[in-house]
Amino acid sequence: MKPLDVAIVGAGAAGVAAGRHLNASGLDVLLIEATDRIGGRAHTAFHDGLHFDLGCGWLHSADRNGWAVLAPELGFHIDRTTPPWGVQFRDLGFPAADQRAARVAFVRFEQRLREAPPGSDRASDLLDPSDRWTPYLEALSTYINGTELEQLSVRDYLAYADAETGVNWRVTEGYGSLIAAAAKGVPVALNTAVTGIDASGHVLRLTSARGLIEAERVIVTVPTDVLASGAIRLPPGAADRIDAAAALPLGLADKIIFKLSNGDDFEPDTQVLGNPSVKRTASYHLLPFGRPLIEGFVGGETARELEVDGDAFASFARDELAGLFGSGIRRRLEPIAQSRWGRHPFARGSYSHARPGHAEARAVLAGDLDGRLFFAGEACSMQDFSTAHGALQTGLAAARAALASLKA
Repeated sequence: MKPLDVAIVGAGAAGVAAGRHLNASGLDVLLIEATDRIGGRAHTAFHDGLHFDLGCGWLHSADRNGWAVLAPELGFHIDRTTPPWGVQFRDLGFPAADQRAARVAFVRFEQRLREAPPGSDRASDLLDPSDRWTPYLEALSTYINGTELEQLSVRDYLAYADAETGVNWRVTEGYGSLIAAAAKGVPVALNTAVTGIDASGHVLRLTSARGLIEAERVIVTVPTDVLASGAIRLPPGAADRIDAAAALPLGLADKIIFKLSNGDDFEPDTQVLGNPSVKRTASYHLLPFGRPLIEGFVGGETARELEVDGDAFASFARDELAGLFGSGIRRRLEPIAQSRWGRHPFARGSYSHARPGHAEARAVLAGDLDGRLFFAGEACSMQDFSTAHGALQTGLAAARAALASLKA
């Protein structure tokens, strides 16, 4: 059998973007996906006529987000409702004056990161343990970065913050559904885990769950924790890519979705923070899109702790919501879905962050190997990491580089 022109390992946002571009260029392409669906860490789930995103849900930097451009072309609708972040519904458990003070504390902390970055490059070195809002800042980091400030590179964080436009929209039909739809027409092999890539011959040889696959070029788009684990044996020349992946671990952010009964006393697209005085807390999006749902969101070590027990997140969220709305809300909450990205064998986390002192690892990971083996994914983006649009950009870049190398 004739080798493929390009094999793409991983059918998430980066893989789909690369596959679309190369397929449209007339190449013989195959998207190779270890799971039973397209989308990777973008996953729109369905329950009883309702749908919701268990993975990425917001089109960040939407005014320059490639998925926002593609959505209407594919028949999807963009919702431009302002995110409710940072505003507590009815000031429950978080008085307006405290909300203002907490926001000021975050602005001042970020200003310190810019003006006096520590030599360690470790964001937590600029925390003030005596500041009332330090736990709040730690909680925000777990939402934004998926990890605690102790594990966060200042240079890496600021690269994202400086590029982010502050415009955040949503896909009405679901971000995951959009990314899956973008793969239409691209050949895909599902349930086909790749376990090795051999570059010693004229063509690259991929060992997979469905046998040997040969290709002239290969684009690898799997998450960094999967690469660093050795789950895919890479050629010896790619050892530095494995080291780079280890320096760019995935943080963790999980969601729980409750179906809410009798929600007339809530307002659509509002939010509450469980407890602004502690680091171990979740945020809750109330009636997203006006649907009878509450979407809980938790990150960092708290998310890892709550993944251990199947019912732990639901119990934790019910307790926090009951503390704000009264015990009567417990019987109105039906948990219908929950993500556990840290325990997903082909994800192992949510989105990447650079360890202190390792921001340069993104450029190393994004480099090609001998013009034959390419890497893409959100972790390869210098400034839009942790996002689906960052993944899209790197997927397109890898596809163009592979195409150029084939023509050469």
